[in-house]
Amino acid sequence: MLASLSSAASTAPSFPNRPVQHRTGAGVAVADGTTDAAPAGESATDRPPVAAASAQENGQISEADRQRLQSLQRSDRQVRAHEMAHVAAGGSLVRSGASFSYAIGPDGQRYAIGGEVAIDTSPGRNPEETLDKAARIRAAAMAPADPSPQDRHVAALATRMAMQASMELALRRGDTAGSTETADSRAANGATAAAYADVAAAAAETPAATIDLFA
Repeated sequence: MLASLSSAASTAPSFPNRPVQHRTGAGVAVADGTTDAAPAGESATDRPPVAAASAQENGQISEADRQRLQSLQRSDRQVRAHEMAHVAAGGSLVRSGASFSYAIGPDGQRYAIGGEVAIDTSPGRNPEETLDKAARIRAAAMAPADPSPQDRHVAALATRMAMQASMELALRRGDTAGSTETADSRAANGATAAAYADVAAAAAETPAATIDLFA
């Protein structure tokens, strides 16, 4: 999941995957609430879970625990692949490595069940730079095969940013060409810009239809 970072001083938004609950014969085991950000230079896949304990290898594990362990291992692979897709597509916009939340498996090892990547979503220094940045933000948000609702929200923010930059460019080019506008036409342009902003805001607030793989 991606988190957006609108400015250097703001709190970094992210693209989180929601922690999942894994059922066993004894009830429900949930994440231990810990997070672990990959150190600089280390990718999220450099530290996979340690192999299962010897008791499992000797077949001394219940069927319920075996199934739960398989589910955790599958979740770990999917979560790490999801966050690494964000990192790869985000490039220089990524402000921190992937961080994860974990659940403890029957073998005593930690398995990733949720994660997030912080990304810079602040506008560029000019409309042209903002348009390019918005395209990169959207690409990073939608990079995973299974974008989360938060990922889609960040993508909608990028779309709104691009729309605003495009309108600013259009107005600037009109002024450069020496075009003159009447008071009525200026009011009409302002109403159009407001309408675009309302549409973008509605799109950002409307939950996207999605299949949440980690629900």
